[in-house]
Amino acid sequence: MKIAVTRRIPDAGLEVLKAWGGAKDIAVHETDEGIERGALLRLVEGADAILSTVTEKMDAEAMHAAGPQLKIIANMAVGYDNISLADAAERKILVTNTPGVLTEATADLAWTLILGASRRAGEAERCLRAGQWKGWGPRQFLGVDLHKKALGLFGLGRIGRAVARRALGFEMSVLYHDVHRLSAEEEKALNARWAGKEELVSASDILSLHCPLTPETRHAFTLNEFSKMKKTAVIVNSARGPVIREADLCQALDEGMIFAAGLDVFEEEPVVNPRLFHHERAFLLPHIGSATMETRDTMARMAAQNITAALSGGTPANLIPLPL
Repeated sequence: MKIAVTRRIPDAGLEVLKAWGGAKDIAVHETDEGIERGALLRLVEGADAILSTVTEKMDAEAMHAAGPQLKIIANMAVGYDNISLADAAERKILVTNTPGVLTEATADLAWTLILGASRRAGEAERCLRAGQWKGWGPRQFLGVDLHKKALGLFGLGRIGRAVARRALGFEMSVLYHDVHRLSAEEEKALNARWAGKEELVSASDILSLHCPLTPETRHAFTLNEFSKMKKTAVIVNSARGPVIREADLCQALDEGMIFAAGLDVFEEEPVVNPRLFHHERAFLLPHIGSATMETRDTMARMAAQNITAALSGGTPANLIPLPL
């Protein structure tokens, strides 16, 4: 059986695959860079299983290139918007993800964005590294406080709740908008209450995005939302880039509609709107939400275990429901 691995993943995942079936049937794209489309289609040819990441589009073309024997696409991510579930369902291909294991690491990264953007850390570090710092000044790099402010969360799944837990240490109140409401007990534990999107936008001092990318959430934040935010507000995105219309965010920053933005994901990854690079109030990171050694090892291991379960005739632990 052939197993195609579309990126160079941590050894922890490869070791699971090798222990199950040996190394000879594992085909790995052996670079840290993304695989080009043509190379991807050649890599997956004849594969019984594909271990993919969020950077590879798994659509009808890729599934057809693999062939009718393809049994499973195991995404090494919690999100799976790179996979066409309809095409997988049509071909009876299992699809899995790696939920839960990256919750804490991604929540930590969201707080990195919150702190970095609100305290202008990127701007200050660039000044220091460039040799431009002339010493302490009373009006230098003034940011905004977080203590006892209002944290808004657009999406309150596992990661959103983990971000809310961390807010308790800052004595922040939490507003959240999600299709599912917490119980009264859960809301009390997080010092949180549900709010409509309009209230969330206008009342939040920090607005952190934690929703999946769906047709409904694509471009959920545009000039319409930015114009209603506080001028001292900070927006951060560690979910999916297209939730924000980047051109509108650039305009909002240019015109002072909001104080700052922190981004770990981008609308057209790996391309970043060049206007963001020139805006000092944009705190930017290259999609490292789950990038800790422990988390990535666990993600790779889980994706590999999903594959071995499927190829052994069992049911993988992290099946994604497919459309009927």
